[in-house]
Amino acid sequence: MAAAAAAAAMAEQESARNGARNRGGVQRVEGKLRASVEKGDYYEAHQMYRTLFFRYMSQSKHAEARELMYSGALLFFSHGQQNSAADLSMLVLESLEKAEVEVADELLENLAKVFSLMDPNSPERVAFVSRALKWSSGGSGKLGHPRLHQLLALTLWKEQNYCESRYHFLHSADGEGCANMLVEYSTSRGFRSEVDMFVAQAVLQFLCLKNKSSASVVFTTYTQKHPSIEDGPPFVEPLLNFIWFLLLAVDGGKLTVFTVLCEQYQPSLRRDPMYNEYLDRIGQLFFGVPPKQTSSYGGLLGNLLSSLMGSSEQEEGEESPSDGSPIELD
Repeated sequence: MAAAAAAAAMAEQESARNGARNRGGVQRVEGKLRASVEKGDYYEAHQMYRTLFFRYMSQSKHAEARELMYSGALLFFSHGQQNSAADLSMLVLESLEKAEVEVADELLENLAKVFSLMDPNSPERVAFVSRALKWSSGGSGKLGHPRLHQLLALTLWKEQNYCESRYHFLHSADGEGCANMLVEYSTSRGFRSEVDMFVAQAVLQFLCLKNKSSASVVFTTYTQKHPSIEDGPPFVEPLLNFIWFLLLAVDGGKLTVFTVLCEQYQPSLRRDPMYNEYLDRIGQLFFGVPPKQTSSYGGLLGNLLSSLMGSSEQEEGEESPSDGSPIELD
């Protein structure tokens, strides 16, 4: 027993020494590459980063490869070398995919940091975020990790890209952040007559994603903080009263209440043709309404309706509804 314990201790010490040597080696190489970039030898440095990446990966040194590419991407970004930085950022993702690394907050924050530094209009950014979200889902079939969605939403909010920010907030668990962004979006870009529509859309979409808690938080926070909304409930705006009653009905789960509510507020619901589509889905998810056999929309709008929800509406341990037609949440 003592001999086995001693052998195990020696093996652990050897592993630690090897790890320290590897980190030291990475730091030395990183220093040389940094000096090359500082001198303006961007092309040569970029090629050396790529060469080292594939060398490390072939030796299964995935962590070293990832760390080197991440620091290299930040370095290139700091020198305005967007293309080289974006390329190394994609290699960061490649290392994560091939190493089958567990999703962790630090990794998600690193990916979000890289995303925030990319040119907002570059095609590389679109490719990067799509691949990052796919990796962050951990093979669950969902549309990406909620924390990564939240970080992306915050970056896009700072860039005043409110539409894209709203999309990512919907797939996060940050109802409060979403509400604060929507208040800014409404006050800076919306009409006074539409203050209720900004939050109504978000609440209905959160409910379509089976996220009752965020739906409630986004409604409460938005109505409390928006400067053009008077204290409620009840509210001056009928649509806000409808959303308030809807959230109560969802908790109660009574179909008759839901049906009467939708009938009574049709004048408000007709302001946006998508509201009734969302409510059809909400009826199926929370009130046991059978799915429609055919969609009321065809052509282009029908195609839009097929683009988003799919796997995201399936919760842990639940079977997906028999109607697989998705709902567009853009």
